[in-house]
Amino acid sequence: MLYDWLKHIVFAEPLLLSGMIIIPILVFWYIKKGDKKQASIKVSSAYPFSVSTWKNKMRHLPFILRLLSLAALILALARPQKRISGQNTKGEGIDIVLCMDVSGSMGSADIPPSRMEVAKEVAEEFVRSRPVDRIGLVIFSGESFTQCPVTTDKNTLIRQIQSLESRKYLADGTVIGEGLATAVDRLTKSDAKSKVIILLTDGKEDPPETRLIDPLTALEIAKSRSVKVYTIGMNAGAGVTTSATTPLRRTTADFLDEELLQKIAGETGGKYFRARDKNGLQSIYKEIDQLEKSEIEITSFERVEEKFIPFVLAALLFIFLELLLRFTLLRKFP
Repeated sequence: MLYDWLKHIVFAEPLLLSGMIIIPILVFWYIKKGDKKQASIKVSSAYPFSVSTWKNKMRHLPFILRLLSLAALILALARPQKRISGQNTKGEGIDIVLCMDVSGSMGSADIPPSRMEVAKEVAEEFVRSRPVDRIGLVIFSGESFTQCPVTTDKNTLIRQIQSLESRKYLADGTVIGEGLATAVDRLTKSDAKSKVIILLTDGKEDPPETRLIDPLTALEIAKSRSVKVYTIGMNAGAGVTTSATTPLRRTTADFLDEELLQKIAGETGGKYFRARDKNGLQSIYKEIDQLEKSEIEITSFERVEEKFIPFVLAALLFIFLELLLRFTLLRKFP
C-alpha cells in the first residue's frame, strides 16, 4: 500500500533532498560525542555497571526522534506532490452506418480466409480509428436488418461485427436497395454535421418476391436526406471458385453491379471503390477515413495535489515527543 502511494509521488524541489546527507553526519557526530563523555575509573568489581534499566535503554530515543523530525522536514521542503494527468476529447463527430452484405456469396474464399472475415476485420479496424463518431451497423441479404443502431459504444458495435456470419441471419438473396434504405433510416433523426453510409457488397441486386424498395428508390431517399454514400464492391475478379459455403458457384467480375454502385456513390456525393483483396479493402477504409475527418479537440490537463502536510505534521510530532521525553521521563539532572 505504501509502495503504491510512493510510486505516484514526485518532488517539486528534488535538489533539497540532498539535505538528507546531514543525517549520517549527525549520527557520526553523536557517536563521537558519546565516546568523549566516557569516563574511566578503577573499581574492584564491574558488577554494579552491568545493571541495565529502561532509562538506560531509551537514552538514544530523543536523538532518534530528532533525526526523524529532520528527515520529515527535509521531505516537506522538497514538496512531494501527486500529479494526475489526463485528456479530454471533444469534437464534432460524423454519424456513420456500415451497411454490409451478409449473403451466402460473402463466404467466398477468393479473398482469404473469406470475404466475410476480411470485411469484418477491416470494419473493426475502421471503428477503432473513429473515437468521436457515432457508428451503426446494418446488414442485408434477402432482407435488411439493423444489427446495431448508431451509437458511441464502440465495444458493443465491435462485438456485433465480430459475430457476423454469411447465410446465418437473413433470407437468401441480395437487396442492396433495402439495405441502403434501412441505413438511411438509421440516420433520419441524426443532427450530425455529416451523415455517411459505407455500403459494402460482393454482388448485384438479387431480390426475393418480398422486396419492398428497389435500389433507385433507396438512392432518392438517401439524396433527400442529404446522406453521403460510399460504396465498395468486394470481389477478387473473374473465374474464382468460392469456398465450401457455396462450393459449386463461380464468381465473375460481371457479378458486381458496378454501374449501380457508382451511381449511388456519385449522386450522393460519395465515391465508389473496388476491393480485390484485404490490402485493397484496408486502403479503401483509410481513404474514407481521410475524406470524412471529424473535428476533434484534445485538451490535456494535469492536476497537482500537494502532499507535504503529512511530513510537516510528522516532523512536529517527532519534535514534540523528543521534548516531552527530555523534560519528563529522560530528564537529566546536573
